[in-house]
Amino acid sequence: MDGAREGVYCVVDLKELSSCPGEELPHATGVACAPKMPQVEFSLACNDLVAPGRDGTPNTVVHVAVVDPHKDHLVSHSCTEIIEANKDPCFLSGVTFPSDCTATSETLVKLTVYDVKDKHQEVGSFLGSATFSVADLLRAKDERLSLNLRSSDGGCAAGTVVVSRLKMGEMEEAENITTDVPSQKCPLVCESASHSCVDRDHLLTGPVFTNPVCKVYRFQTVDSKWMLVREQMEECTLSFSIPKQLLSLYMQEDMSRVQDLKELGELSPHWDNLRKEVITRYGDIISSYQETLAEMEKITGPSFKPSCCKAQKSLEFLPINLHTQRMRVTCPRKTDASYDIVTAGAPAAHFQGFKSGGLQRLLSRYEAEKKSFSTAYQCIYYSPEHTAKAQEVLSSVSLLQPLISSLADQLLYAAHEQSSPGLREALKNLADKTEQFVHTLKDELVKCALLALHTAQPGYVSKNQKGGNRDLSPIRTVSPSLPGDDEAPSCNNIDGTQGLRRGEDSIPHHKEYDEEEWDRVWASVAKRLNCVIAMVDQLADQDDRSKKERGGEQQQLADVITSHNPAGDWREQLCPLVARLKECVTQVVDKAKRAVTFVLLQEAACSIPQGFLLQQRRDVVFSQALAVLACGFVMRLYAGIQDKGFLRQLHLVGLVAQFESLLSTYSEFASLEPQISQLQCEEIGMLEDMEVGVADLQRVVFKVTRAQTEHLSDLQPVVRGRRNHFTVEVPLPGTAFQNMPEEIKEGRPLRVFPVLFNVGVNEQQTLAERFGDISLQERINQKNFETLECYYKTLSEKVPRECLPCFQSQTDIKELLETLGQNVVTKRRKNVEILWSAAAICRRLNGIRFTSCKSAKDRTSMSVTLEQCALLRDEHQLSKDFFIRALDCMRSRLSHAELGCWEDPEAGAAAESKPTSRHFYPIALLLVSSHLLVVWLILSLVFLLAKYQ
Repeated sequence: MDGAREGVYCVVDLKELSSCPGEELPHATGVACAPKMPQVEFSLACNDLVAPGRDGTPNTVVHVAVVDPHKDHLVSHSCTEIIEANKDPCFLSGVTFPSDCTATSETLVKLTVYDVKDKHQEVGSFLGSATFSVADLLRAKDERLSLNLRSSDGGCAAGTVVVSRLKMGEMEEAENITTDVPSQKCPLVCESASHSCVDRDHLLTGPVFTNPVCKVYRFQTVDSKWMLVREQMEECTLSFSIPKQLLSLYMQEDMSRVQDLKELGELSPHWDNLRKEVITRYGDIISSYQETLAEMEKITGPSFKPSCCKAQKSLEFLPINLHTQRMRVTCPRKTDASYDIVTAGAPAAHFQGFKSGGLQRLLSRYEAEKKSFSTAYQCIYYSPEHTAKAQEVLSSVSLLQPLISSLADQLLYAAHEQSSPGLREALKNLADKTEQFVHTLKDELVKCALLALHTAQPGYVSKNQKGGNRDLSPIRTVSPSLPGDDEAPSCNNIDGTQGLRRGEDSIPHHKEYDEEEWDRVWASVAKRLNCVIAMVDQLADQDDRSKKERGGEQQQLADVITSHNPAGDWREQLCPLVARLKECVTQVVDKAKRAVTFVLLQEAACSIPQGFLLQQRRDVVFSQALAVLACGFVMRLYAGIQDKGFLRQLHLVGLVAQFESLLSTYSEFASLEPQISQLQCEEIGMLEDMEVGVADLQRVVFKVTRAQTEHLSDLQPVVRGRRNHFTVEVPLPGTAFQNMPEEIKEGRPLRVFPVLFNVGVNEQQTLAERFGDISLQERINQKNFETLECYYKTLSEKVPRECLPCFQSQTDIKELLETLGQNVVTKRRKNVEILWSAAAICRRLNGIRFTSCKSAKDRTSMSVTLEQCALLRDEHQLSKDFFIRALDCMRSRLSHAELGCWEDPEAGAAAESKPTSRHFYPIALLLVSSHLLVVWLILSLVFLLAKYQ
């Protein structure tokens, strides 16, 4: 028997039997790898199968079972695909042994062959079975077993099954593996155990990935050689850990905001009532987040959220079906290559629904309505830019104040040590941060906010209200239901002509308020710093003169001079100046925080309740998006941990994170059928959520830190920051961290540039392009193309071309960008070339690839497998004859849940059917056969025709 029948092979790990029965193998931590174990891969093929009827040519499927070592029965494990009308079948589909079925040399494997009478209903009859142990295979000549299939009556007339060990390190000539049946000339396929063929020395996906499943194929190249293709799919622990950390940070920020509101001091009754209402709203959000976090803490088991739970409230912060996939290609006489991709459901607020659209539409509508809300609530309207600036100022001063205090203490310590170089270095750091602090406070928004806060204090009366005939009440009551009244309401008795004008002119001005006071306050910080600088310069000059004098005198004289300049003199002279600087900074921070907090109070007051609901929705979407991004970043970092060019690009410019979306933009007909409007508008609402979520990732930076230990718990990323800016710290083991460039080791922030490209590909998109509106998709693609173009321009200026990866295809990045730019403006239905060009550019730029659809299942799996086969064709010379076969092989996965119920005379009641796999891996998700898709499409057309007749 030659290699003609090698079609599907299983991978079994052979554990070295320890001399100590209770000894356990060490676990891998980080990039450290567990000891390599002997590994066996074997192929399966059947010969001379005989089946009653149909000319004796069966529709064959092989069921694989293993003997449970703890129980005296078989465990139904997996099965091959069905090969029709062939007595010598060559199977393509593989078998996976999970971690709870790890095999040893004594493991027994039972192969049961069935003739499928009706493959649509999965009804089959028993043909024969054979059993062998792994030790039998290893001891066999040429490591090949030819086993007779025992029929139901105990005879051996059913045919044979051939089990041949395949050594994956040996690349064979294609002509040595041929077949008499052209249609059966096919690649060899393998699925490994959950921790079996995963070689952490080579894959290095990182410590945040779990439950790996590996498939291996061998495809023919154009020069009649064989390439080895290995796919590894894993779950990511960040699906839970990132949302949990974000929920904690959200609550901390909101509780801090509540405390700041309470510290605003005494306000007029109108503003005090609004403050109480805003605090109540924050309290509701904090309570809701606490409940969600408590529910998440109770969850144990898989580290991902399946699509069936996408609308579950307790899991709404988790990304859907987040998985990583790595394809590693080994070709004769060529360097190995790896291609990574992260798949997840579109970041969207499924629990909150899409009846009114997604975030992009809701935010646009909200900003348009907020101006009228500000009038009704007697607030000053602040644009989103002003609100973001206020949050930035609040965050900056909160961070800079303790930093300035710490640097001032370092200055005093250097003075105590009487170290002139140390003193100058400490002064330099203190001056830099203090100047940054002063620059932040010079913003006109802070000055105007102080004036607004002044007018909101009790008893404030504007100049025009001092007349005896005027109403001296603190506020003028305005009904919120009448925002369009001709008479503009006042802001705590601010005249209508002075208060509440739109835009920048809406800031009130009152002549009795000293507008120069704030300028004097923040300028005093600079003055105090100049005093410190002058004293340090004076001390340093004295020290220099003293050293010159000591150089020309005897040592005795030097001792006398030193005795008159005790080390404490420097500290004593600097201490009062530093204390006044710190005191001045504290006073400025107090004023600035109160002013900016009042800005945020007004923004929150005029956004009740819609603004708080939108903030919660945005928190949900961002949480999902950040978990997906962090997963991709960690995977990319570990993949390039030894690539100096990549690391240089990482700290000089950053990485592009390309999100590929396959959502439809169909919504035009939703109004015609109100009962199905939710269904029809669902995906466009998801896309609107995803657009905002991906854009918000611009507020994220990464930092690489040194892990305290190499334990897995110390290698998990940590999130820090506030809503306007988050930092994700990625710990590396000590050895890996030492190999990082100095800039990364020093903690330089590493930026990511998220871009989103969407092309709907399903039948709803067909309707949208013919009868609806696809302007959202066109705008997203055009906007993100411009971002990608700017990134490439910056990269070209700062990073040499040698740092970028090399590809076999000769297409230049500039040409790809030109092609992408032409496609995003071209009116063409389902223009998937946009996605292909964007993906190619991303890979050539060392970027991170993400693919999403509604649930990261059917459309995502089709996109990923097509991209993988295209890479094999373009970069590794996959034979044209094997392209379709490779594509079908990667996509095929038939359900074997019913096999355990089929007749097996030998197993009887002892057989136990294994539960269906809980994994939702992209290459194994085409669970709907083609004929069902056709039936569904026909029914959809019938429904549309009936509706419009």
